[in-house]
Amino acid sequence: MGPDSAPGPAVPWQKVLWERQPFPDNYVDQRFLEELRRNEGLRQYRYWAVVNEAGFVGQQLSCVAIFITLWLYMEQGLLSPETLLSTSLVCALLGYGLYQVLTSSGESGCEPRTRLADLQSATIFLSFTFGFSPVLKTLTESVSTDTVYAMSAMMLLAHLVSFPYAQPSPPGSLSLNAALFASVCLASRLPGALHTFAMLSCALLVFALWPCLLQRLRENAPSQFTGVCVGMCVGGVGGLGSQWLGGAVLLALALGSVTLLCPLLLVWLQRHKDNIHGPWDEAEIHEDLSRFLH
Repeated sequence: MGPDSAPGPAVPWQKVLWERQPFPDNYVDQRFLEELRRNEGLRQYRYWAVVNEAGFVGQQLSCVAIFITLWLYMEQGLLSPETLLSTSLVCALLGYGLYQVLTSSGESGCEPRTRLADLQSATIFLSFTFGFSPVLKTLTESVSTDTVYAMSAMMLLAHLVSFPYAQPSPPGSLSLNAALFASVCLASRLPGALHTFAMLSCALLVFALWPCLLQRLRENAPSQFTGVCVGMCVGGVGGLGSQWLGGAVLLALALGSVTLLCPLLLVWLQRHKDNIHGPWDEAEIHEDLSRFLH
């Protein structure tokens, strides 16, 4: 029954449950909708701000495309493992230096890791990876190539889906493990153990270290962050186009949809959002109850 469904009795209606009243259980009066609130705390999005944030998703797609391109070049013998290792080393050193500059200028409250600790971590990882490269090379010998490619595709997709785009530093354990699993599968199909070592080192650089640097750029240098994302997207499309033109077209369409079309759709749908709040909402306890937890 609605607010006008009951005759006007002499006793005024009260919104209480512990008193017996001459009203139906579902009766409400004309004051019921006076407390109606619409779109409380609604956040208004600006299109280009959303596009800038979506750039992280686009560049991550491009990182996967660049990694696949490098693997294709190595599989076809167009890229030597020595070249990939030396290039990765130079990029790692430059990125580490930039990361230190951005960290020192952006954060001073927390105690940063020492360079010796970073060197020890890098040395341990590279040593174990180099030592286990012959084992990883033969890890999938008993598995068919089609199965390896299917597992790699699924793991790279899981990496993209589970990647923590809002706070990617450090990367999520699920997304990072999925990417490294795909890297091991693909690297096991390369000609030699040195190829496997170079590919896994490149995977660590692309999927583990690069998101941390990009997050620092997003926090401390927003204009440079936008330029880097655009450059990564162009590099991903161009690199994939050198090996597979159809894949480059699909990647360009995906990047356009993620970075331009989806933000436009979000801004348009936000205008039609209609959330209502009122006395029917669940009660919220605003009192500090932390004293009862001790």
